[in-house]
This record gives sequence, C-alpha cells and structure tokens, in this order.
Amino acid sequence: MKAFGVTDNKQDSFVEFDKAEELPTGKDLLVKIEGISVNPVDIATRKGISAELKEPKILGYDGYGVVEKIGDAVNNFQVGDKVFFAGDYTRDGSYQEYELIDERIVAHAPAQTSIEKSVAMPLVTLTASELLFEKLHINPAIDNRDKTILIINGAGGVGSIATQLAHLAGLKVIATASTPEKVKWVKDLGADLVVNHHQDLIKQVHDLGIENIDYIIGLSDNDPHWQEIVELIKPFGTFATITNLRESQIGDLKQKSVNFAWEWMFTKAKFKLDSMSDQGAYLEKLAQGLDSGMIKSTVTKVFHGLNVDNIKAATELVEAGHMMGKVVVLA
Repeated sequence: MKAFGVTDNKQDSFVEFDKAEELPTGKDLLVKIEGISVNPVDIATRKGISAELKEPKILGYDGYGVVEKIGDAVNNFQVGDKVFFAGDYTRDGSYQEYELIDERIVAHAPAQTSIEKSVAMPLVTLTASELLFEKLHINPAIDNRDKTILIINGAGGVGSIATQLAHLAGLKVIATASTPEKVKWVKDLGADLVVNHHQDLIKQVHDLGIENIDYIIGLSDNDPHWQEIVELIKPFGTFATITNLRESQIGDLKQKSVNFAWEWMFTKAKFKLDSMSDQGAYLEKLAQGLDSGMIKSTVTKVFHGLNVDNIKAATELVEAGHMMGKVVVLA
C-alpha cells in the first residue's frame, strides 16, 4: 500500500513509499483513509527529527475513513463503518492508505457532514475539550455566565473550537485575533469580545471593563504574553497551555495561587490509560454536534488527492503560522 513519510526534519523530505498492509488484532481497526488534516504537531514532530531516518516516518493525527477489518476484541465497530479519529502519537499516522487505530480513540463519523468538514475536527476538538473540561474543570451543566475565559490565538485550529465550546458552556469568551477577517471569524464562532494579541492585552481587557480573568489558555508562544497572563489571571484562577513554558516562569503564578496545567492530547493513548476511551466519547459528541449544526467545522482549505505534492502544500500553509481554521487533504 502507499504511504507518505518524512526522512529528515526538512519540509521537502516527504516521500511516497510502499508499506506492507498490517492486520488488526485486539482492539485495533484497520481503516481505509479517505481524508486527513494537517496540524502543527506534524510540523513539530518533523522538526524534532535529529538525523536522517532509515525508514520514513508517517505523520498525520487526524483521519477519516472506512473500517476494512477489525481485531478480535473490538466491540463498538464493524466492517463498513465510517469513522474519524485523531490518532496515537506512538504509532504511524494517517498519511497512508490504511491505518491501524485503537477503537477506544475512534468514533462513528458524522452522518450528515462532509468528509472535509469532519476530518478537520478530531485533534483540535479533543485538545479543546480536555483543556476546558479536564484541565480548567469547567462544568457546562451549571450557570457559567459570571466566568470569563481568555483564549490566546482564538482564530487558530484549537482556538476556533475552544471558542465554540466555551461559548456553549456559557462563559464570557474573550478571544484574540489580529485582522478584520479573523475578528469576524471568532465572533461568528461565539466570542463575546475580541482583543488583538499584537497590542497590549492588559490595557485592552481593562478597557472592556474586566479587571481579571478566571481562565486563560495559551495556544501560541506564551513568551510574548507571559507578563500579561500573570497580570490578567484572577487569584486562584487557572492557566493552561499546549505550547512552551519555561520552569522559571511558573513561580510568577505563585502569589496568586494560580492553578497551572499542561494539555497534550496524546497522553492517554501513549500511556494506554483507561481514560483513552474518553476520547472516543468526546468524538461521538462531536459527530452529533456537527450533524446538528451546534458545532461549526473550522475547515478553511481543502486539497484533493492524497499525494506528496498536496501533503507538502498543506504543510507549508500550516507551517507558515498564519492559518485561520484547518487545512484538509482528501484521498
């Protein structure tokens, strides 16, 4: 079967190669890939390669396809099911014709939503869901109207779904965006207020009549905003991030007794935790939300044809760092 991988850390190292098709065992599904989405983690993983690889590494942590075969311990899926998922960082990704994936981190694909709209969403939705509901401990079943959240990089992949989920949970959502197009984007997704991350966040938030913020999530480089985060976070508030943070910075949060949390979407699958099945449950809710219109897909660019050229082109868009929403490649 065809697969696409990188041989070193350069963007032009993508190659097509033949890979032997594997058979599923245990809880694994063998999925014929019909669509993928490119995420910043793909770029970060490639850039982290320190020497030329003997075998190409297959990236890709969003997938959509049809179940071709199932392992002997699979309970929730059968051959012919359409599914979508974000994947497991310790295994080959979705840049291939067929992928093995544990059923616990897979969901039935939306029935009324297109492939491109569906496959754009798993990784960012899992990341945003775990950030909001597990790291910030937001309870969407209660009245959260008196709670504020600042989403730094609100127009990006994770920010675009975090904005929606926080809005649906009833919080007052402040999202950052830097152009008129991106401001409109985050407002359409549910942001109550928008601030420009290229300008003084403290002044902008205070000008909105807000002194401190209950929750802040950092979805881009935290360094340029660190003192703003420290100043704006409410005492006993919570800051969570998916990006960089130096150990020396954590102490800046001590006097306010701020809670701090990391989010890495792959932790549950990497360590084979029982809670990895939560990800399948999150994605089942996502499928329902997409089909009902409650959740808006954030796909903004689609390439047709799963090949080296399109994977490179999609990668270049994401790597440039200016993407609004998500980019998808269909098989």
